[in-house]
Amino acid sequence: MAFRWTNDLTRADVTPEAVWLNRRSILAGMAGLGLGSIAGTARAETDMEPNGWEEITTFNNYYEFGTGKSDPSKYADRLTTSPWSITIDGMVDHPGEYGFEQIMQQMSVEERIYRFRCVEAWSMVVPWNGFELADLLNVAGVQDGAKYVAFETALRPDEMPGVSRPVIEWPYVEGLRLDEAMHPLTIMATGIYGKPMPNQNGAPIRLVVPWKYGYKSIKSIVRITLTDSEPPTAWNKYAPNEYGFYSNVNPEVPHPRWSQATEKRVGAGLLARRQPTLMFNGYKDQVAALYDGMDLVKYH
Repeated sequence: MAFRWTNDLTRADVTPEAVWLNRRSILAGMAGLGLGSIAGTARAETDMEPNGWEEITTFNNYYEFGTGKSDPSKYADRLTTSPWSITIDGMVDHPGEYGFEQIMQQMSVEERIYRFRCVEAWSMVVPWNGFELADLLNVAGVQDGAKYVAFETALRPDEMPGVSRPVIEWPYVEGLRLDEAMHPLTIMATGIYGKPMPNQNGAPIRLVVPWKYGYKSIKSIVRITLTDSEPPTAWNKYAPNEYGFYSNVNPEVPHPRWSQATEKRVGAGLLARRQPTLMFNGYKDQVAALYDGMDLVKYH
């Protein structure tokens, strides 16, 4: 591993917990912790206007539960997350089906406070808990010749009402180049604010790649495959002219239907000004070298 990552964000930068979690999750998953104390924390850490609270506490994209921002928080409680296993296969020394608990026994979980930038031009700052993907891949044993890592989300029509609609091709799939996957910034997240990952955010385990648009950070992963060829990705299959394989945050490359130059931070208030989007979502110093010599317009 080249280096261990050092955080330059603090809790003061974090999108308030109540903004990230929906009210149902707060009530169900935080028994014993009063809602009033959460609201107080939110006000103390940011200048967010308290109005609009109900809208932003249900602000998620997880199309398996519906395309509306509030659909995941309404329906994701149907998802069974225990037991859970991930199949790791392809070009690895130790292929197999690994239980979630088995994986967690071998990993060191830490907090990573990352900026999160959606291709829809909204953003948050989230305190993830998780471990570096490189640590898991090293346990599996990456074979020579592997160049890419493919990921697959669970597909459970009985638990995921959104998959009854052909919004995209199911199951949701994603992929990274191997050096992107092994980068210290790339983590497998298992929680937020030190609590287990809420279902609507990708329980029990999801990918987080902070310098790419949020849809690259695939949720509720059931398969990881090492391969020597570029894997398909869900949004690239749907509209390749709009969603490239790399999907790096790049304010200089607009989406075909809207600009990426600025973003609106969730919870900033209805009258808050949009803020400039940073190249690689603010992680340019850490990841720009991965793309030396590449045409970042062609390979968007």
